[in-house]
Amino acid sequence: MTLARQLGRAFPKVAGLIATMPLTTLIVMLWLYSDRPGDLVQMRDYTVAVLYGIAPSVQFFVVAYVCFRRGVRVPVTLCAGLEEWLVGAGLHLWLLHGFRPRA
Repeated sequence: MTLARQLGRAFPKVAGLIATMPLTTLIVMLWLYSDRPGDLVQMRDYTVAVLYGIAPSVQFFVVAYVCFRRGVRVPVTLCAGLEEWLVGAGLHLWLLHGFRPRA
């Protein structure tokens, strides 16, 4: 944690890039594969959900960036970004599950 904080202080752009690395996604993909080796349908569905999930995360950071540019306090910025992420995540779930034909 201290190394990450120091890196962020010295090289915020590099730290931001490292923070967006798909480490959690990679770990989950490995777990899914180890649970059901060869189930490419599950891997494909997970990958599609991750791709859809990128949009709410981008929305969060766009809101945070705009707030920080305008001098908005950190707690307000984080709440605004979280609110935007929740809206995007709700849309994400609706898009993934709302258009499926009923069996």
